[in-house]
Order: sequence, then structure tokens, then C-alpha cells
Amino acid sequence: MTIKEYPEVLLVEDREEDATLTIRALKKYNLINEIKWLEDGQQALDYLFGTGPEKVLQAIPKLILLDLKLPRVNGLEVLEQIKASDVLRSIPVIMMTSSKEDVDIQKAYSLGVNSYIVKPIDFMSFADCVKQLGMYWLMLNQPPKPTQE
Repeated sequence: MTIKEYPEVLLVEDREEDATLTIRALKKYNLINEIKWLEDGQQALDYLFGTGPEKVLQAIPKLILLDLKLPRVNGLEVLEQIKASDVLRSIPVIMMTSSKEDVDIQKAYSLGVNSYIVKPIDFMSFADCVKQLGMYWLMLNQPPKPTQE
């Protein structure tokens, strides 16, 4: 399987307002070149595993921003499949959700999430949160090169 790699963020978020704010914040601070927004967990799995209409993985994202409560396949199930994959497991996955439930936080970390962020409610705090996580995960963090199966 040929996989091209470039600095891409995969945003998996079902709420258009949250997706728009995230994309706007990342672009405002010039933290991304490419971003792919998908609205449900099944779309994310199809994209990441090349099982969608294209039947090929287009690119390995540098960072995955994953909501917890998604249609069709929830964020924890998506996370579990990512971390079970030899090709994808090294991609940092940041759970961005409104859930502060201990059970969700514990489950996410037990499945290998790299960070768990509770989304701030107001716009300025949300934008600042996205800026900070983008600065760290896209500019400062040095991940290993993805392996190919």
C-alpha cells in the first residue's frame, strides 16, 4: 500500500460549530497546511483504513482530533482500532469532547489516547485551547515515522 505523508490533521467531529471553530483556530495561527474533517466515526475508520469508496488510504495524518460522542461509531471505538493498527498506532490522538466523566477519561487513556481535552464552552477559550494543542502536537512534538504494512 502506498501512503503519502504530509502534515495533515484529521478532525473527527459531528458538530459543525465545533469543527468550524477548530479549523479556524488552527488556520489563524498557521499551524496546519491540510485538514480533513469527517463527521462520524465510520467515515474516520473508512478514511484511515482505506475501506471507504476510494479503497486506499490517501495520507497518514500527523494528528487526529477525535470527538467522543460520534454517530455510527463512537470515538472510543475509533481510538481502539487506531491503536490496534501497526500502521496508525503512532499517530497522536487527542480526544476533544464535552464529557468530563471519569469513566470516559479512564477508558480513553486505557485505549492509548495521547491527550484528553474537555472542550471549553466560550469561543475565546476554545480557540486558545486549540492553538495550544496545535502548537504542541504539530510544532513541538516529534513523532516517529509511521510504518507501512
